[in-house]
Amino acid sequence: MSSVFTRLRRFRWLFSCGSTLVLLVALTVLVSSCVDREIPLPASYATGSDVFLKADTRTVEDVISRRATLASLLEHHAITGNVAHDFFEIVRPVFNPRRLRVGNPYKMVLANDGVLRRFEYHIDNDQFFRVKHVPSGPALYEAELVPYVKDQVEAVVRGLIDEQNSSLVAALGDTGENVNLAILMAEIFSGEIDFNNDLRRGDSFDVLFEKYYREGQFIGYGDVVAAEFHNDGRAIQAFGFRVPGDDIVQYYNAEGRSMKRLFLKSPLRFELRITSRFSYRRFHPVLGTHRPHLGVDYGAPSGTPVVSVANGRVVSAGMNGSSGNMVRLRHTNGYETYYLHLSRFAEGMRSGARVAQGQTIGYVGATGFATGPHLDYRIRKNGTHVNPLLEHRNLPPGDPVPSEHLKAFFTARNRALNRMADPGDVGRAPIVLAR
Repeated sequence: MSSVFTRLRRFRWLFSCGSTLVLLVALTVLVSSCVDREIPLPASYATGSDVFLKADTRTVEDVISRRATLASLLEHHAITGNVAHDFFEIVRPVFNPRRLRVGNPYKMVLANDGVLRRFEYHIDNDQFFRVKHVPSGPALYEAELVPYVKDQVEAVVRGLIDEQNSSLVAALGDTGENVNLAILMAEIFSGEIDFNNDLRRGDSFDVLFEKYYREGQFIGYGDVVAAEFHNDGRAIQAFGFRVPGDDIVQYYNAEGRSMKRLFLKSPLRFELRITSRFSYRRFHPVLGTHRPHLGVDYGAPSGTPVVSVANGRVVSAGMNGSSGNMVRLRHTNGYETYYLHLSRFAEGMRSGARVAQGQTIGYVGATGFATGPHLDYRIRKNGTHVNPLLEHRNLPPGDPVPSEHLKAFFTARNRALNRMADPGDVGRAPIVLAR
């Protein structure tokens, strides 16, 4: 280093000259004199390999497994003691840990020192649950329910019932839509069409509906805006309309009369067949004698959901001799309905419980005197059994659109008709014609 200062003194006269050229020459000599020995470079420079810094966190992404709990997830990643206690203290007021569902995805971000930085759990298509580490806050964590950002678009499809697509589910599947849209349509037209028995080859439909996307991926359906079904020579239209003050969309025909009936036409949604009709003299396949059959038998696979055809209360739900597992419901206007031979009951089926129209009350089975899985469905009016297939025709519809809201309804109806007739600018999905 002393040699450097010696050379600086030697070149002092050059700096005093003010000559730029001379200065550059001096600096060149100075630098060359400093490199008396080679400075070794890191091995990575010699080999050309990259240098990576070890990440300070790691991310775990998985789905909730059977019998997993929030506590077991934390314990599996060595999060215990006071940290786990603080975590649960923050979580409980915001999210019930018992609401974890098998198959739902979750994500954990863990620091290398074992600290849980973030936890996220997918609740449903509307929201997820998030817990964040707050090192400088009054509490170690903060928890919140976060709504997903979703795009809502409208789409139109047209379908045809034919030899290849003999059901509503198949016809919609041919357009690229799934069974959930078929269920929505079946619920809307359930007062007018029994989709298990009323469909005919050549029937067709148009439906305008909402679809939801998240980050470009389809995640589910919204409301059906409008639909038209041509069934066995008749055209049936339905239009969704939310009466101001109501929480849900109701469906009405073109004149504003309710599409809903007091009873659904069938206690099963799809894929069933009538195997035995109402009769006062039917040969019983088990007992081998002729006796009254005061209901309608629907053949369906064991485990098929059975729904209540109307709002009501549970009178009884239990084993009932030859009827097997049976649910008995009481409705308005002196009606009662019976659902026989169930394999099991839906949760909450106990005497006095309220049920809503379309709510699952049990599942098809073959309990009691039955030769195979089926549902025996019966209606009793003022103490007398009546034919379910005929009685439905006499039942009144629901409430119409209130007169003060008819103008708004007609505006919504006309817009929907225009959108179905010319769907070129409707949402992401262009119109699709099945076959």
